[in-house]
Amino acid sequence: MFEDVPPVPDGAVLDTVFRQTDVGVHVLDRKLRLVRVTGAGLVTGSVAEHLLGRPAAEAYRIFGVEVREDALREVLDGGPPLRDVLVRGRPPHETGPEHVYSVSVYPLIAPEADGAQAPPIGLVATVRDVTQRILAEQRLGLLYQARERIGRTLDVERTAHELVEVTVPGFAGSVVVALTDAVLRGKPPELRRAGETPLLRCAAVGGSGAVHADGPLPEPGAVLLPGLFGERLPEGPELVPAGPDVRLVAPLAVRGQLLGAVAFRRPPGADPYTEDDLALAEGVTAHTATCLENALRFTREHIVMTALQSWPLRPEGETRHAVEVAQRHRPGGTGAGSWFDVIPLPGARVALVVGQVERPGLSSVATMGRLRTAVYSLATLDLSPHELLARLHTVTQRLAREQGPAHDPDEPAASCTIAVHDPVTGRLEIARAGSSLCVAVRPDGSLDADLVEEGPLLGGDGPPFACASHRLPEGTTLCLASSERAGGGPSEARIAAALALPGRGPHPMADDLAALLAPERVLLVARTLRLPAGDIAEWEVPAELSAVAPVRHAAEERVRRWGLGVDPLTVELIVSELITNAVRHGAPPVALRLLRGDATLTVEVRDGAATAPHLRHAKAGDEGGRGLHICATLSDAWGVRYAAEGKTVWAEIALDAPAP
Repeated sequence: MFEDVPPVPDGAVLDTVFRQTDVGVHVLDRKLRLVRVTGAGLVTGSVAEHLLGRPAAEAYRIFGVEVREDALREVLDGGPPLRDVLVRGRPPHETGPEHVYSVSVYPLIAPEADGAQAPPIGLVATVRDVTQRILAEQRLGLLYQARERIGRTLDVERTAHELVEVTVPGFAGSVVVALTDAVLRGKPPELRRAGETPLLRCAAVGGSGAVHADGPLPEPGAVLLPGLFGERLPEGPELVPAGPDVRLVAPLAVRGQLLGAVAFRRPPGADPYTEDDLALAEGVTAHTATCLENALRFTREHIVMTALQSWPLRPEGETRHAVEVAQRHRPGGTGAGSWFDVIPLPGARVALVVGQVERPGLSSVATMGRLRTAVYSLATLDLSPHELLARLHTVTQRLAREQGPAHDPDEPAASCTIAVHDPVTGRLEIARAGSSLCVAVRPDGSLDADLVEEGPLLGGDGPPFACASHRLPEGTTLCLASSERAGGGPSEARIAAALALPGRGPHPMADDLAALLAPERVLLVARTLRLPAGDIAEWEVPAELSAVAPVRHAAEERVRRWGLGVDPLTVELIVSELITNAVRHGAPPVALRLLRGDATLTVEVRDGAATAPHLRHAKAGDEGGRGLHICATLSDAWGVRYAAEGKTVWAEIALDAPAP
């Protein structure tokens, strides 16, 4: 059994509530007059005695608090209590900042003898000073806003403006953000040196009123030292006197590197900065400095990526007999690693290349440059498009192994489409790795979006890659573009609308299509041409040595008739050696073809054998074995390309003067 517990006197409880707690207790009668005030809060001491008996609205107006009598009467008439209503006020004769009070209002009910519920005889309001809690919540809210809103863009000046937008007007009436001259120029920030302050220029301003004690807000670009930030830049957030007012100055630094500084100033009459504000400023400026460093690093990488991706365009004169080309690159700043190329090939042919490394970034742009170089080098081997992609796949895998461990999910992977157009026959050989835009519009306006199927990515599953062969009429418009990973590319209808007008040139067509592509994509629009018949000479050669001389003399005569800037005897000797090799070591049918270009004359000998000719170095007493050596000596370039029906050995001779 518990011992009897003596009852606590009601007077002791009331005395504790009214006199010894940090909660103010205000009692109102049914006419909403203030009848008792005690404890902490707005009304204390002699002020309380002076206000007793006055209506609540009149009594609290002295403290700058407007009382809603309708809300109080609603509680008095049986409505729900008011809980945690925040009001602002200042005790009389106090010159400091306003206080924030949490007010709760409850009905005051006197107990009946029989326990029955009686109507309220008044109201009891509890008042607690929550100024510090509200200020802490505001500081946390400002810090949260800073982390959410500052650094959304990887732009140095925009980040400075975001700092101003976040801190005005909640933290300061006016703000000036200055950055070092090196940062504004996109250069790496310098390490801070004791006693030294680098050149600071205004990057962003906001708010109203004078930041200088005797002048207006500075203009962007203005030099701000000495003066605005004091004679020396503080090591951390610091209060700096500025005439009758005080500024809060904080450096923008990260890992010992100074990027800039910021000056906060509150308008006259506002609450002065406190130690808690210095801590808040340190958190905001530290986050801003990190964002500025990220933006600066991105800017430097963007400059490098732009330089890497700004490849020189091929001179249009090199391929003007094969295609009319329009090339477009829609920049976006992400460095997607997209590239295109127009590569002239022997025999007046041209290779159209469009590719893209799958992930954006500086490493992808670097990989793109290496793959583009590899494509250009492999194209000189006269490989068919699908064989070229197979070798490019090996190069991509080697690059992946160099960049990371085996089976890395982020290893380089790329898409690439290669199309080779022959203006003599009108044949188009095309192969594709990955997905990309690849369509053809014929002169009658018909659209062919199935030139070739999609193949595996380079560096992924590997060959075989999809390939196809088409014979296109002159005037067909080809459209090749790098892949659209997000949202898909333009529809076939919009492509047809841009390409199906034969009277328009490739450049206006490319302008229309480029507007439909996503940023960081490249586009090639090429209209196919045929080599004029007057620039082609062909002879069928019987598979016997006696046929070499007549064909050799016919080729010499044609070169003389064309009036080219080349020695006809040189052409005669090259033709003689190539045909002799084809008759002796090849297989019928054998044919000779001369192609007249602006800067070169191409000699091609085709036969039905797939045997590979190779350059030999004959001994002094040998009667043969010098044919290819003679051709290599007299010509500027020579090579061999293979087809299903045999091979073609070619030699190019540079012209001393342009063709008439």
